[in-house]
Amino acid sequence: MLIGVDAGTSVVKAVAFTENGEVLRVAGRPTRTRAPHPGYAEQDLEEVLEAVGAVIRKVAADEPVDLLGITAQGDGVWLLDGDGRQVRPPILWSDARAAEIVIAWLASGVAERAFRLSGNMLFPGAAAPILAWLEANEPESLRAATTAGYCKDAILQRLTGARATDESDASLPFFDPRTRAYSDELLDLFGLSAWTGLLAPVDPSPAPLRPLSAEGAALTGLPVGLPVHAGPFDLCATMIGAGVGRAGDALVILGTTLGCGVLVDRVETDGPPAGMLLCMPERGRWTRVMPAMVGTPSLEWALALTGSRRDDVDHLLDASPPGANGMVVLPFLAPAGERAPFVDPAARGQLLGLSLESTRSDIVRAVCEGIGYATRHCLQSAGLGTEARVFLSGGGVRAARWRQALADVLQRPLALARQPETGARGAAMAALTAAGRPVDAEAWTRPDAVVGPRENLATLYDEGFAFYRDRLDAARGHWRGPLGAAR
Repeated sequence: MLIGVDAGTSVVKAVAFTENGEVLRVAGRPTRTRAPHPGYAEQDLEEVLEAVGAVIRKVAADEPVDLLGITAQGDGVWLLDGDGRQVRPPILWSDARAAEIVIAWLASGVAERAFRLSGNMLFPGAAAPILAWLEANEPESLRAATTAGYCKDAILQRLTGARATDESDASLPFFDPRTRAYSDELLDLFGLSAWTGLLAPVDPSPAPLRPLSAEGAALTGLPVGLPVHAGPFDLCATMIGAGVGRAGDALVILGTTLGCGVLVDRVETDGPPAGMLLCMPERGRWTRVMPAMVGTPSLEWALALTGSRRDDVDHLLDASPPGANGMVVLPFLAPAGERAPFVDPAARGQLLGLSLESTRSDIVRAVCEGIGYATRHCLQSAGLGTEARVFLSGGGVRAARWRQALADVLQRPLALARQPETGARGAAMAALTAAGRPVDAEAWTRPDAVVGPRENLATLYDEGFAFYRDRLDAARGHWRGPLGAAR
């Protein structure tokens, strides 16, 4: 038996698998995101680690475990001391405090120059602007730290004592994707060369197996010396767990982030500056990702606004026809604005087409369709081909009518990635590969179902997407961003 762990932003999950990918047990534990000031997003490392230990203990169920694979949320900055303790609460990818720094870098050309070097566009929750903010506002935190890492790195250090990261987590914002090494030019560009020593060493791919320490054993209940593998961070791990293995194929993750990724076999940085270019474990493979901020929190906002619950989603979608009776939503509700397929920390949402006849079902359907339009925009920007396969994963896939609405908006069949917890599945598969054990990828990743689009809705959603893009183009440049600053 092996265990895959996925430490997401809102829930830490663990899954116990057999050697051939069958699920034995699943456990999840929610974690809190704190906002000590408007626009801030932080977590407590000890709470995350407690959740990791709890879900591992639950799925292990006192049975022998011979391998542990880890993935986790990416980006942000997790400042650690030499013992892997937090120097200050981790700053998450969704944090907006560095928005003004990103706005300045966009205006000065720094952001575009960084994209041309790395294939990665900056956003407020990326490590570079956060470190620049900390240097200006909390230099004592940087001086007290040994490592400026990521969630998975913090978990790995506590479980094994190792200070390390992997090529996917390291990809943004200081990495050269061609050489797969930190770039002095990028560090100089951001004015952060003084803090180069905080960057953790980058593991080769696949990363080595490391023995579980006594502290890690006490936390998880697993035996000292158990092999532990730090896999790619969650976007890339989910690509693996979904079975995206052919260049040109894509994955949509309906989660806290709307993660839209296309697997590519070349580095291209001459297009419009947007999204991420993340190194996959396999040499010669990268993922062009558009990680939009318009994920499930946008739907949860609509449900709260209308006095509805998650269990009501399918019923609400049934009660409003395709097209939401003329209502269209720009779903940019994150306090940090948007980061893909464009970057604007000031981005804000819109409800269009409201009337006295609009219902709560129309609002919910319009938000779901708006997220669908954002998905279509992201996949186009990531370079999705006409014949590419599209896989679907994430918490949002549990609503069958939302899956159907997404397929309709995209006008593409969607292969539902094998459930549950595709990210944890990818972490387990990466651990098996690192251990040199055979992995039957087809068996591990066979889709649970395929959702086909209703072709009679093609014209409706083509016109709806054109209207969405028109309204988006009209809104850009007129948003009011963080702290009420006019754009």
